Amino acid sequence: METRDLMLDGNAIAGLLREVFVEETTTARSTCASCGVVREVGALHVFAAAPGMVVRCPGCGAVMGRMVRSETRLWLDLHGVTCLELHVPDA
Repeated sequence: METRDLMLDGNAIAGLLREVFVEETTTARSTCASCGVVREVGALHVFAAAPGMVVRCPGCGAVMGRMVRSETRLWLDLHGVTCLELHVPDA
């Protein structure tokens, strides 16, 4: 079996994404890609005096993410987060 035979399109993760982005995220644990510090999202440093918001690591100051919202769209860049650990509630 070839790799392309195992590949699905992005619609395959729709259910998981719906679970992830509906739950409370301030208690999610995030790992900084720069220094490796692990902190809850609620403990990160957020700078909101721009067209969007910039999220920085409280340990090293590296940019962990950016968020920009318009009337019809939301852009989310988490390039500075190596892992985001969310609690999954009991079904």
